[in-house]
Amino acid sequence: MALIAQYEPWTLVNRLHSDINRIFDRQLGPMSGNDDSVVTTDWIPAVDIKEEPERFVMHADLPGVDPKDIEITMENGLLTIRGQRHEEKQENANGYHRVERASGQFYRRFSLPDTADAEGITARGQNGVLEIVIPKHAKVQPRKITVQA
Repeated sequence: MALIAQYEPWTLVNRLHSDINRIFDRQLGPMSGNDDSVVTTDWIPAVDIKEEPERFVMHADLPGVDPKDIEITMENGLLTIRGQRHEEKQENANGYHRVERASGQFYRRFSLPDTADAEGITARGQNGVLEIVIPKHAKVQPRKITVQA
């Protein structure tokens, strides 16, 4: 009697992903004490963060998201970006319809260092990229001191 087992590599990857999520959820718990600490998200935008001498610059890829559908908040050292990309309604009666762009709600949260100036944060969207500029406090910026002979 021959025993045949089908190898499914994605099953193992999905199980590993679920286990890692469960570990982080157990270790970190809710990130804040308010009602929106449990957030469902349909997709996660990619975000690049760069530190410059006088500021931090974040770029989030949000193609197809209307700027009026983006909410940015800063509270207790946490910068939160949330919003929604609306699904385009299309009907195709002669064949099949394939959609690869994610739609729905997104949510990202970042812990900012004490050097960040929360009052000076600005944001603008252009060509599907959200740019958030977070200035540093003037008193915290490094200062070069010359040694005199």
